[in-house]
Amino acid sequence: MFHFQRSVLFVCCICGVAIVQLQAADQFSLKKVNSEYLDIVMSQGQPVLRYVFARDTSTPERTFETAKVFAHVMASDGISTLTNGPDGEPYPHHRGIFLGWSKLKHGGKDHDLWHTRDTAQVHQKFVEIRADGDGATITSLIDWIGNHGERVIEETRTYRVAGQDEVHAVIDFFTELKAVNGDVELNGDPEHAGIQFRPSQQVAENESAKYVFHEVGIDPRKQLDLPWVAATFRVDDQAWTVQHMSHPGNPRGARWSAYRNYGRFGPFTVVNIPAGQVQVFRYRFRVASGESPSREQLADQYERYLKGLD
Repeated sequence: MFHFQRSVLFVCCICGVAIVQLQAADQFSLKKVNSEYLDIVMSQGQPVLRYVFARDTSTPERTFETAKVFAHVMASDGISTLTNGPDGEPYPHHRGIFLGWSKLKHGGKDHDLWHTRDTAQVHQKFVEIRADGDGATITSLIDWIGNHGERVIEETRTYRVAGQDEVHAVIDFFTELKAVNGDVELNGDPEHAGIQFRPSQQVAENESAKYVFHEVGIDPRKQLDLPWVAATFRVDDQAWTVQHMSHPGNPRGARWSAYRNYGRFGPFTVVNIPAGQVQVFRYRFRVASGESPSREQLADQYERYLKGLD
């Protein structure tokens, strides 16, 4: 485990592929386990976010299990997860906080970067890992490999965990998708594309997920560009609420999947990325124990996100 004292700087080689600067913190630390995952650890010693980046092609099973980079949200015990992994059924490609498009168009073909059966998101290196007095950040470089074996996207992805005493975790998600080998179209549908949160397999079994929208009467199948959606579900007989917030600078025309009783939810947008250009997406996930706050309280949290007060 990497622990740091305030005002002390270290330079460290992570996985032998990236030199990163780690800045000291009283509250947060980082723990890397082999070439499997990197944990953001709170001051109590328990991980709150797990960046999963393993890649193992030794068997067909392991190839699929490690075909997608994602982040688990850890439960309060620091051992179990609030999110689904590759062992979930019947949708093992739904994994934690993740993104992908089932009909990524490149070179005149569709490439399924959602189910990742003949494609992959492959972690290349850490650009930065940092812990400071306000939180911790993981930024990595990820190659998206199409079904022709070539790179179609170079992704720079950041997970930032901010400290807030009143909630379990506030997670900012920032990604830059660069078309590195010709024009790319991100396409699919709300059920098989976008930036998603998938809770534990337990939620699929207890069918406990329910949703709150920014206004009464919202139909996410019809109304576009929702600013946020909150989902409440039960894991280990405890209620949890995740508010998934979209930055207003994200591409317009987003359709949300936010109605499944197993709890996967998030926005999907069709986006064209010209060769050599970059598309940016920004979101926040606010994870709290308990039933959903009121719509007014959720709206206030979104305003705080926009104002940068957290």
